[in-house]
Amino acid sequence: MAGMGDTMEGQGMITREECAALDAADPLAAFRGEFALPPGVIYLDGNSLGALPVRTPERVRAVVEREWGRELIRSWNDAGWFEQPYRLGRRIAPLVGAAPQELVVCDTTSVNLFKVLAAALRLRPGRSAVLGDRAAFPTDLYIAEGVTGLVPGARSVLIDPAELDAHLDGDVAAVVLSHVDYRTGELLDMPGITARVRAAGALMIWDVCHSVGALPVELSASGADFAVGCTYKYLNGGPGSPAFLYVAERHLAAGPSQPLSGWFGHARPFAFEPGYQPRDGIGRFLTSSPSLLGQAALEAALDVWERADRDAVRAKSLALTDLFIGLVEDLDGVEVVTPREHARRGSQVALRHADGYPVVRALIARGVIGDFRAPDLMRFGFTPLYLSHTEVWDAARHLARVLDSGEWKDERFSRRGEVT
Repeated sequence: MAGMGDTMEGQGMITREECAALDAADPLAAFRGEFALPPGVIYLDGNSLGALPVRTPERVRAVVEREWGRELIRSWNDAGWFEQPYRLGRRIAPLVGAAPQELVVCDTTSVNLFKVLAAALRLRPGRSAVLGDRAAFPTDLYIAEGVTGLVPGARSVLIDPAELDAHLDGDVAAVVLSHVDYRTGELLDMPGITARVRAAGALMIWDVCHSVGALPVELSASGADFAVGCTYKYLNGGPGSPAFLYVAERHLAAGPSQPLSGWFGHARPFAFEPGYQPRDGIGRFLTSSPSLLGQAALEAALDVWERADRDAVRAKSLALTDLFIGLVEDLDGVEVVTPREHARRGSQVALRHADGYPVVRALIARGVIGDFRAPDLMRFGFTPLYLSHTEVWDAARHLARVLDSGEWKDERFSRRGEVT
């Protein structure tokens, strides 16, 4: 890193002034005002928890004070609480390339994965194997292990996705993969992989937690069978906001069953019958009463997304990640792990550094918030709706100074805590 002033090596010696010019021409720049970002903070962790939309507190307050506080139980009908899982599902559907009737908002990613994976096994009787990426986010592995443990003869097989074809035999019932690798930011080929899995007679389940809201996702066009995703990362639904699940229309028509047969998924929930009869359509994947406060926060966040152009978001994401990679790739001790090819990159950049943990903590002390994944990955998420080119330039400069000065060696940064 040369100069430490207003010019940095990489990206053709780009200057901060040139980054400011890019920001001035940014078609998404106005969205920055839609988020309550603390001053003096460069937030590069939206791939873990998105920023707070400014209209969210007002929407949640309305649910608490008016719909719950004054209208009380009447709001199940008058405020549309019963229909909220479907209504939100219809709003998210365009973001993942799904038809409105193929998606519903409910429960958590883990619970939804349990439901769709169990449904997939039931749709493929006689097949017992579930393939998953051994380096996937742990909940995907744990849920697959739990589901297969409940089905006699079923087994969870962990593989490297690059070796998928070698494992696609007649015993594979389903494959579960993350569209974007949570550690490295690598983007997988959804259409190509899905086609190969389905050609082998298996069902394809995608985890789109790290891609929805960051890049265009095309579940229906890719032929996906099932998908799950969260709303608290790039969609900015808030901590613990409800997740969603997708089921292809062709499977809904066949009436798939899932094991969490709660009353909200019953065809006649207010008949209070002892036997279970599932609803038609995507409603059969509901289980219990929705979390209305969490769904209210998500509703406010989706107000923003319905005004954002997905292609513009993707173009800016690639521009920001290109910029950051170019600015940090020559730093001492740093290895860029995220693929350089646009077709293989999500919206984060992962850097390998032997002392990544204290380096990330030193950056956070400077107001540059990223995160760390053991054993040596520093992760930086790039959220196009509220991140600018100048902030990316400044973040790279802070990283250079942390490394060059050795301030990360301060013992307060090496004490282990959680960097989420």
